[in-house]
Amino acid sequence: MDTTLDRKALLAMAAALCALAAPAFADDAEIARGKYIVSIAGCSDCHTPGGMLGNPDMKRYLGGSDVGFSIPGQGVFVGSNLTPDADTGLGKWTADQVVTAIRKGKRPDGSDLSGVMPSASFAHLTDDDVYAIAAFLKNLPPVSNKIVSYKSSDKVPIAVSAVLPPDVYNALPASQK
Repeated sequence: MDTTLDRKALLAMAAALCALAAPAFADDAEIARGKYIVSIAGCSDCHTPGGMLGNPDMKRYLGGSDVGFSIPGQGVFVGSNLTPDADTGLGKWTADQVVTAIRKGKRPDGSDLSGVMPSASFAHLTDDDVYAIAAFLKNLPPVSNKIVSYKSSDKVPIAVSAVLPPDVYNALPASQK
């Protein structure tokens, strides 16, 4: 029996097993694709401090907004921290949980994200695209920024974007200019 062939076969099997057992890591191309999709989807507008006010704080890119969206009768919802911060962001979420949030508007515990999140539109993303987004988000620098949403009965201490009926808007002093 040729021990050289046995050794080569054993090494080949070991390499194959290692390749199967290795965790899947995002490559640079996948992360770049995720960054591209996040930028054209406008995620920064709602999830970066200052984004809704036209002056995004890029040092806290996707670290959670400082402006809320009002949904009458439901409350004010603030764009969450999408960075991999373990305590205030997506750091404890798996890629599959991020994908579910994007496509279905569901948190890992099964509760709903805000109705402002355009999950119905994002549900049409391809698997490659939505997993590229998850890879990009998981590779951002973490930002510690706890986001709070408010019930409709709460006093809100932040700026709020709200949809107003025309008669209410037209009665505002700013609309008179």
